[in-house]
Amino acid sequence: MSLSKVNKRNRIKKRIRQHVLGSISRPRLSVFRSNKEIYAQLVDDVTGNTLASASSRDNDLKTDSITRIEASKLVGISIGKKALKAGIEKIGFDRGGYLYHGRVKSLAEGAREAGLKF
Repeated sequence: MSLSKVNKRNRIKKRIRQHVLGSISRPRLSVFRSNKEIYAQLVDDVTGNTLASASSRDNDLKTDSITRIEASKLVGISIGKKALKAGIEKIGFDRGGYLYHGRVKSLAEGAREAGLKF
């Protein structure tokens, strides 16, 4: 029985979600990656609220003439700045079932550069 890529990612995603639970003091940094864009949001799972979000589609990020990996790093820096502005320093990183490689890794490094700890 072979699993499709989407089903496999969803199984990994569920397994990660069992360990990474977001709270108001330590929210979960959730990452979603499409073929062209990347999205990140800080989620408080207790109340079900999104505390901050950033994506490569945001108007304040100039992602026209750069690679997707560079855009991911800018998104990480942006979400890190928004988190620090909201008084959040520690987070739990939810890679969303994607491998910690490439764009996901670049986003995480950008968030760490901005001052988030995880």
